[in-house]
Amino acid sequence: MRPVDENDPKGLIYEAYRIDGITIEECRTIFLDWALSLKQVEADAAIPVLLDRHGQAGHPMTEVLREGLDTTGAARRRGGRKARLS
Repeated sequence: MRPVDENDPKGLIYEAYRIDGITIEECRTIFLDWALSLKQVEADAAIPVLLDRHGQAGHPMTEVLREGLDTTGAARRRGGRKARLS
């Protein structure tokens, strides 16, 4: 039985680590679904918890979670008047 966890509300990350032969592309799809399912926690806070709990060297989901750490953060606005006038 999977643990109930606000960091993985649907158990997607938990299940991804249990699938034999899962590919990196499948892990990226699962990661996107997981990120869209978060309500009360932020991904940048949840990913380290999930890596500590599930992370396995050489597993594609571990690689995807680490990539997620590199890309999370505050969104920045791009463009605006200066970009239009360039």
